[in-house]
Amino acid sequence: MTQSPNIDEMPKAYEPGRVEQKWYEFWMKKGYFTPKIDPEKKPFVIIMPPPNVTGELHLGHALESGLQDIMTRWHRMKGELVLWLPGVDHASIAAQVVMERELAKEGLDRHQLGREKFLERMYKWVAECRQTITQQHMKLGISCDWTRLRFTMDEVSSRAVRITFKRLYDKGLIYRGERIINWCPRCGTALSDLEVEHQDVKGHLWYVKYPVIGEKGKFITVATTRPETILGDTAVAINPKDKRFKGMVGKKVILPAVNREIPIISDTAVDPAFGTGAVKITPGHDPVDFEVAQRQGLPLVNILNADVTMNENAGPYKGMDRYDCRKAILTDLEKAGQLVKTEDYTHAVGHCERCHTIVEPIASRQWFVKIEPLAKPAIKVVKDGEITILPERFTKVYLNWMENIRDWCISRQLWWGHRIPIWYCRDCDEMTVAIETPNTCAKCGSNNIEQDPDTLDTWFSSGLWPHSTLGWPDDTEDLRYFYPTSVMNTGYEILFFWVARMIMIGIENTGKIPFHTVYLHGLIRDDKGVKMSKTRGNVVDPLGLMEQYGTDALRFALLTGTSPGNDSKLAATKLEAGRNFANKLWNATRFVVRSLDSGGATGKIERDSLPLEDRWILSRLSRTVSSVTNLMEDFQFGEAQRQMHDFLWGEFCDWYIELAKIRLQANDTSPLPVLVHVLEKSLRLLHPYMPFLTEELWQHLKRHVNWLETESIMVTAYPEADKAMVDPAAEAKIEAIIELIRAIRNIRAQYKVASQRWIEVKIYTDSSLHEAIAPYAEVVKTLARANPITFLEGEAGDETGENTLVLSLTQATVVIPMASMFDLETERKRIQKELEQVQGEVARLETRLKDRAFLTKAPEAVIDKERQKLYTLNDKLGKLKQQSSRL
Repeated sequence: MTQSPNIDEMPKAYEPGRVEQKWYEFWMKKGYFTPKIDPEKKPFVIIMPPPNVTGELHLGHALESGLQDIMTRWHRMKGELVLWLPGVDHASIAAQVVMERELAKEGLDRHQLGREKFLERMYKWVAECRQTITQQHMKLGISCDWTRLRFTMDEVSSRAVRITFKRLYDKGLIYRGERIINWCPRCGTALSDLEVEHQDVKGHLWYVKYPVIGEKGKFITVATTRPETILGDTAVAINPKDKRFKGMVGKKVILPAVNREIPIISDTAVDPAFGTGAVKITPGHDPVDFEVAQRQGLPLVNILNADVTMNENAGPYKGMDRYDCRKAILTDLEKAGQLVKTEDYTHAVGHCERCHTIVEPIASRQWFVKIEPLAKPAIKVVKDGEITILPERFTKVYLNWMENIRDWCISRQLWWGHRIPIWYCRDCDEMTVAIETPNTCAKCGSNNIEQDPDTLDTWFSSGLWPHSTLGWPDDTEDLRYFYPTSVMNTGYEILFFWVARMIMIGIENTGKIPFHTVYLHGLIRDDKGVKMSKTRGNVVDPLGLMEQYGTDALRFALLTGTSPGNDSKLAATKLEAGRNFANKLWNATRFVVRSLDSGGATGKIERDSLPLEDRWILSRLSRTVSSVTNLMEDFQFGEAQRQMHDFLWGEFCDWYIELAKIRLQANDTSPLPVLVHVLEKSLRLLHPYMPFLTEELWQHLKRHVNWLETESIMVTAYPEADKAMVDPAAEAKIEAIIELIRAIRNIRAQYKVASQRWIEVKIYTDSSLHEAIAPYAEVVKTLARANPITFLEGEAGDETGENTLVLSLTQATVVIPMASMFDLETERKRIQKELEQVQGEVARLETRLKDRAFLTKAPEAVIDKERQKLYTLNDKLGKLKQQSSRL
């Protein structure tokens, strides 16, 4: 039997490094993360979105893993059988790009190594990355089942990919065809539409005139943003309703630069408002033009090589880079008098999302998935509510995309990834599609066969993730019990890349939805709201933050201020707040533990005999547990964390513990049973969020009480709200006392009353409240430094005067003679001096902000800063004048 780690006496401060590894190893040894199938229980299942094997985890992974760990630990504590299955993704194009950069540092490229050697290097590097990612996940404290760790290119996944490919091919849903694809010359591969980022680029619109054959001196003018593609034109098109070109359809023009004849056609795809209304048709390099060509029976002319140099169809420009060709053809057009004019023009240009190179639309033979038959059932399950997408606004986004979806290009001209399971026969030209690698052609029996060199889009294998990880296509016990899964938690930016494809392929392969709920989180941005990226230099290493602040503080910071589907900023202040919260809880627990005697505190509490503040904190605890549970059920994890923080810090630590200290010093009715009860229940409530800290504190508490019997907080029951403990009357009375003390403290701070000085206070309330709070005179005296203190019934009346401060609170009026706070004459002089200083600074800033030279030359940020200073000083000036008038 595994023993709990030794629990030493509590140090004065929390040291995360001392506890995190010890508890993670303990949880692992106890097997808490690994579920044992129980047919009597309905499981809660999350399949981890697999991080790419491209290096190390980033803050987005830390947020995602933290959210999934919260859900996993919470459901486990609720008594459910929980599976959180981890894994990593081979990340085809992303991983290959990283490896090619590494090779470049050695003066090599993949072609010099050859495919076999290159893949050897990839597998070795990927193994190292997988180990790093696993260790980082463990450092984050995540409680996934490491015995079921999967990889998108392991044996089971590879077989599932081949079977899926063959089934779709046999159904006619995978085909090879010539289509316009997005070609990245840097990565040397086709990209799906989703892998292309469109950025607005300031360019030009060039107007070029094409001579009309047989009509001397007559031209038709077209406008283009890519003049080099003129070389691939196969027609000029006009809208059939455009009267400006009446009688032109059917005529021919001479293509500039290469002197090829092309027809003038009419097509409704032409926008009469663009350019001159006549457009060049380049079916080999534009998706709209490709569709026009298919309708009109026009030929395709490809003018680019794979490296985007001009090919033999470019005539005299053959061998030039695409942009060198652009310059050359513009020069030649100008010389020929065919360049009519040039306009500035901003338009969206596609860039590779991986390397940010401008992509080229190119007509190419690629493998595609006929997507509409797969999309229809995936649309239906969302519309019917079988799958819920959170936040709800993304449902509309999902449906809009799915209802307008285009066929999916799945072939990639890469070496790393799942190679397309098709073999070509050199003897009979037939194709063999197979699950197991064949030795001979399926048609003629020849062994002269060669596998397709391309690999599958990485999202093809990722689309199988929820069911392939559980053993599909085999009828495994895991698949039968754990599928469909419960929640898919991922970033909103891959809703189409991945989530939609998992739904489509999951239904196609299993006949069932892959999960019931899609919970989308936002991005983590820097403290200025800028997206983190290596090129911007604002990427933060989560490991470094864990070392500096502690893992739980990082988890706390990442969730602070978050809500489903919205981005959030990570600033040092959030990390410091997380660390401070951990230290606050540490100190609170240390106080409770040190206050307990060796006999421990009983776990039973008789509510009716408890003092007012005990009933208050138990009522607040019950309400907090209820609210937090409701928020977690609604996936509002950030707000649930905020409410736990506010209760523990703002009510339990700041007020109840302070009230308890006074009772302990006075040897009054012991607050220890309630202190222990509230602390222990709160630690269980917080455990899914801050697992290391809560385990350590719970174990310290366990040593001093005799009713905590489980080995770990991780396997205790999640708290339930006790409605019998809700006491609105006790809450109202204690809140009145808190408001009273807080108001006196604020006045002391506002008037800079010396901390050691006692001030006189008179408190007026109605008779009902008077009876409840008068016994707390000693509490007010201690916590507000008020003495003498007098509780009176009724209105303040004549007590108010020139040298008296009157505070009107919700349920009371507080009267403070100013003479009890300070020497009036000294205070008058102090305020007058400060008043003069602030007035001088205000006058200086007002003069500066009227200075035209400053307003013209200074950066806007500097001007805004000065305006903010002036606003703050004017506010301060108003308060000082009020204080001065009172004196």
